[in-house]
Amino acid sequence: MALSFSRTALSVTQQYSPSKKPTTKSTLLNLLSYKPHNVNKLSTISKPNSFSLTITKLSKNPKPKSHFQPVRSLFTGIVEEMGTVQRLGDTKDGGFDLKIEAKTVLEGVHLGDSIAVNGTCLTVTDFTNEDFTVGLSPETLRKTSLIELKTGSLVNLERAVQPVSRMGGHFVQGHVDGTGVIVEKKPEGDSLWIKVKAEQGLLKYIVPKGFIAVDGTSLTVVDVMEEEECFNFMLVAYTQQKVVIPLKEVSQKVNLEVDILGKYVERLLSSGFVDSFKGSS
Repeated sequence: MALSFSRTALSVTQQYSPSKKPTTKSTLLNLLSYKPHNVNKLSTISKPNSFSLTITKLSKNPKPKSHFQPVRSLFTGIVEEMGTVQRLGDTKDGGFDLKIEAKTVLEGVHLGDSIAVNGTCLTVTDFTNEDFTVGLSPETLRKTSLIELKTGSLVNLERAVQPVSRMGGHFVQGHVDGTGVIVEKKPEGDSLWIKVKAEQGLLKYIVPKGFIAVDGTSLTVVDVMEEEECFNFMLVAYTQQKVVIPLKEVSQKVNLEVDILGKYVERLLSSGFVDSFKGSS
């Protein structure tokens, strides 16, 4: 049993559906002073008392709180806008920050939100009406091409998807697998061919007509040249105006994230999962 005392002049009766058993959750004690402007918002009000005593029974088996957290860091590879780097460098506390001028991705932004910068999922640590700041870890700097950015550089930006968002590209986690190097740019009509050299560890997951995220842009692989350790893709005129890839020169790096499905398949095959079915048949 638990005793609670209140000197407030207001008491509220908790309502519940007759079809449900009343809960044994303890009534919260209001320690704030009575405020007349709140009276009209309450459905059941009793006559004020100078002193009230409430006795409630504590639950022996309180319902545990849910630890489920919605997936936040998922992207589509459809770039929302190109932002401009304002600052990239060390902070006073020993960290490394990236400040970017933007517009679209700032709509509805909150501290802690995820924004993909050239395909790298980063957390917003500060923002204004005109820009936002993200922190970069040493691993991020080693794994991505963000270290090559400088003041004035343009970057691809995309906010994490919401449950109501359209999946216009493919599932992009924002977890960069490594970098590739642009080795060739060749126009054909108003389209542009781009050839990228990648290490063999990434190239094995890249297949013709498959998905790949290049600097956070969802693209379709056209061909894979095993001997050259390269793959290529084509950018149509519209895409060239919306992403940073055409602005990069030959020999510059791009962030690469391969399709996660390929890695899952490899993991299943190497774990003996498929063989276990063969043995049982």
